[in-house]
Amino acid sequence: MTNQIHTAEAASSITEEVKLIPRWSIAAASVVFVFMQYLYWVILPAYRLAYHVRPIAAPIGVRFYFALSWSTLAALYVLMVGYVSRDAPRRSMSTRLWVVICLALPGGIGSVLYFLLRQPVVARCPSCGTSIHTEFHFCPQCAYQVSAACGNCYRGVRITDVYCVYCGHSLAADNMPSRLRAFQS
Repeated sequence: MTNQIHTAEAASSITEEVKLIPRWSIAAASVVFVFMQYLYWVILPAYRLAYHVRPIAAPIGVRFYFALSWSTLAALYVLMVGYVSRDAPRRSMSTRLWVVICLALPGGIGSVLYFLLRQPVVARCPSCGTSIHTEFHFCPQCAYQVSAACGNCYRGVRITDVYCVYCGHSLAADNMPSRLRAFQS
């Protein structure tokens, strides 16, 4: 039962992340994929014939594999740049800087750096409007409780939990704000 819940949460999270990819990036990735196919199947064979370069006697399956894999990698590169352009502002990071890093560093190294160094998602406190990280349970400026937390160990809990999964504390004894209790029903 627990594995099904975690699987559903992960699928929902991945779906939300995929929705961040902008349409221009999807269109550009499609154009890049088609161009790479055109390059591999039309331009390179014509170049070999025109300049009398000895043709490669690779089987068609191997040629198909390389054409498909290089086209897919180029399209994924464009999709990653689009994702970074939409994800960086959510995390209060410089969009221009990270897009340039992703484009400038070869082989996807810029994208790997982005995922290693990115900040947590930033939200606004409903009470005072301060920028806070989404994993915070209380606003650091006004002490407004923005998410459910155990009153004993102060770790995050789900709103539907009856006991803290970390220390076993009864969450019913905590004075959870009514706005958070409203989600339980």
